[in-house]
Amino acid sequence: MIGLKERSHQFEIMDDMTMSGPELRRTLDLLASINLWLGGNALTLDGVEKMLKPSSKEKVIRIVDLGCGNGDMLRRLHDFGKKKGYSFELVGIDANPDSVAYARELSVGMDNVNFSTVNIFSSEFKEMDYDIAIATLFMHHFSDQEITDLISGIKMKSRIGLLVNDLHRSELAYSLFWVISLFFGNHVARNDGLVSIRKAFRREDLERYARKVQGKSSIKWRWAFRYQWIITNQ
Repeated sequence: MIGLKERSHQFEIMDDMTMSGPELRRTLDLLASINLWLGGNALTLDGVEKMLKPSSKEKVIRIVDLGCGNGDMLRRLHDFGKKKGYSFELVGIDANPDSVAYARELSVGMDNVNFSTVNIFSSEFKEMDYDIAIATLFMHHFSDQEITDLISGIKMKSRIGLLVNDLHRSELAYSLFWVISLFFGNHVARNDGLVSIRKAFRREDLERYARKVQGKSSIKWRWAFRYQWIITNQ
């Protein structure tokens, strides 16, 4: 079994922000489906609902989705907001312009959902204002220092806080995904899924980040091999 004691720094195919065309779209759609099947969407919705409890439904809540991919999470948040009576302004950002273009195509008709090509380490992002930032299967792409720098900046800018939904670095998770991914028929999703688990987190990683950024923090393990990490300013 490959060693998983420390986080890997291996490059993922999807980290190439010039990736485009049908292969990108097929991969984004498959990753969104996997996230749905394994409960990732529900974990993010649950976290957002927890963070919204002190908020009035009369006020517009601005939520920014970091690394939004094909926009699937924001479309689900759009439906969630309508069902629960919240007024959302939903903004998806991604550094890949083709991902942003595809997300826009899939979200036509949702007037409160918008997408922009933005690098999260740019001055443009640092100047954005929002109530909640969500990061679903996103943080593991970065180094420990980048993660703590990013979270510290988000804490300063967000009114409510940050929700991180990301993978548990586990030998069992790696083995199960290796078997399941044999049926994907998509090299990029299979490769990046396995790399993502090697780059993912253990509780002690998240607790170490939490000590550095301070603030109110809640870390919960959920099936399937996910952590829900909520950092709030309230």
